[in-house]
Amino acid sequence: MGCFLQVWHGEPELTKKPDKGHPLIRRLGNADVDRIFEIEQLAYPFPWSRAVFEDCLRVGYACYGLQIGKNLAGYTIFSWAAGEAHLLNLCIHPDWQHRGYGSLLLEYTINQVARLESESLFLEVRASNPRAATLYTNRGFKVIGHRKSYYQAGEKREDAIVMSLKLRHKNPEF
Repeated sequence: MGCFLQVWHGEPELTKKPDKGHPLIRRLGNADVDRIFEIEQLAYPFPWSRAVFEDCLRVGYACYGLQIGKNLAGYTIFSWAAGEAHLLNLCIHPDWQHRGYGSLLLEYTINQVARLESESLFLEVRASNPRAATLYTNRGFKVIGHRKSYYQAGEKREDAIVMSLKLRHKNPEF
C-alpha cells in the first residue's frame, strides 16, 4: 500500500485532529461505540450488538481503531491469555475496503499480540467469506478446524473456519 502509519497509544479524545493523509491506529473508547456499531451494521449481515462492543471495552479487551482523517474507518478487537490470543473482530467500513486497510489492521493486531508474548493467534471466519479467509491465509494463518453452526445466518446457522497463526515456538524443556 505504501502509506505511512501513525500509531497513537494515548487517550481516544486526543486524536480528534489526526493527519488527513495517513491512517492512524488508536485505542478505542466508549465515545467510539456509536461509530463502531454503525460500521458493524454496514459491513455484516448479522452484526454484533452495541452491548457486545460495550462489554469488550468494559472487560479490557484490546480494542483499536483505524482512523483516516476524522473518520473511524475500521477496528480490531482481540483478547489474550495464557500465551494465546483470539482475534474476535476485524472490520473495515465498506467505503474503505479494497484499499489494503484490512491487511494493515491485521498486521497491527499480529504485532500487538506478539508484543504480548502470545505463541498463537486464533480466529474464526465465516465459511461464506472467502475474501476474509484469503486475507488470513495470505498472512500465514492455517486452517485448524471447523465449528459447526457457529454463526447466525438468518433462520439457519453457518459454519466457521477456525484458523491459527503461530507467532513463536515454545522453548523446549530439557
